[in-house]
Amino acid sequence: MKIRVLHRMILLNLVFLSSFLFGVTPENKTGDWPRHRGDSALRGSTSAKIGNELSLEWVFEAGDFLKSSVVVADGIAYVGADAGKLHAVDIMNGEEKWFFESAMAIEAPPLVIDGVVYFGSTDGFLYALNAQSGVLLWKYETEGEIMGAPNQAHRPKSKDSVIIIGSYDNFVHCVDAKTGELKWKFETQNYVNGVPTIYDDRLVVFGGCDSMLYVLRLEDGKQMRAIEVEAPIAASVAVADGVGYVGNMDRSVMAFDVANGNLVWNYSKKSFPYFSSPALTDESVFIGGRDKGLHAIDRVTGSQRWRFSARGRVDCSPVVTKDKVIFGSMDGKLYMVSIEEGLEIASYEIGEPISSTPAVLSDKIIVGCEDGKVYSFITNSKK
Repeated sequence: MKIRVLHRMILLNLVFLSSFLFGVTPENKTGDWPRHRGDSALRGSTSAKIGNELSLEWVFEAGDFLKSSVVVADGIAYVGADAGKLHAVDIMNGEEKWFFESAMAIEAPPLVIDGVVYFGSTDGFLYALNAQSGVLLWKYETEGEIMGAPNQAHRPKSKDSVIIIGSYDNFVHCVDAKTGELKWKFETQNYVNGVPTIYDDRLVVFGGCDSMLYVLRLEDGKQMRAIEVEAPIAASVAVADGVGYVGNMDRSVMAFDVANGNLVWNYSKKSFPYFSSPALTDESVFIGGRDKGLHAIDRVTGSQRWRFSARGRVDCSPVVTKDKVIFGSMDGKLYMVSIEEGLEIASYEIGEPISSTPAVLSDKIIVGCEDGKVYSFITNSKK
């Protein structure tokens, strides 16, 4: 028993030290949310301080079914809709500034980097637009639907900015961020639904519907390792301190060592799939499940810390602040719960399913809903 306690203390100290040195530290400005999972490692966390209330500020009608998550940069919210339009909306008043129309539905979240908004469409194209005007800069064609958000990084040797995206053509594509020119692509054995994660500025980590986890070299797409997980992965991998965390479509959430592919722990509760991508703090992993629950899992041991019960499936990927977890449910409610105990702080009943990730800013939360509307909430009662 003493050995187990000592072992856990050593692991906790290692996680704390690595977090102190390398950080599970959000990279986004608190007034912006340009990546729908917060950073390129997809950790779903923000340093934004929010209040304890959810007061509706404005509603924007995209006019159609909406699964795309909202991202925010320089006072503009960007979101795609099933009508094929990418909307740019002023976050102060909910008024549309411009829209761009693709040939088919946009279910993937956008990405905003250096004044350019990137997004994929079910028409198979990756688009790059001027973020202020919506003018098309370039588009790159894959041979399948794009259902996941793009990610961005700088290749370690060439130093060029690249966009990484998965497609239903079974490939992960890496293209030049300025021109859309293909740099490399990597073939899997099935659809790539989630977002490729960038770790340590040199690795690309992702799961596929072929029941595999892949680690590639960012520079040239060379496979470093492939890990069989025995179940398709529809969500994205969150990586911190050399460990990747992801749920699969069978019944488990797993933690694995990125360096060697070894399983660190496996969390399994009953038999239900995870379509939610995890959010990370130094101590915990937060992930939604189709058991109508939000699960808080110890990052070191893989044991359950708590479970919050909603009234519908939680396919939404949660976002964590210093003391709160924010997420939506298919029961039509947006929830705010305490990070330590999983107790409800506030909720707002929209009345239609929420499967997209909320954008969490320093003074507000913006989320898309499957009723085709975008909702903005003030969290500290300021009107």
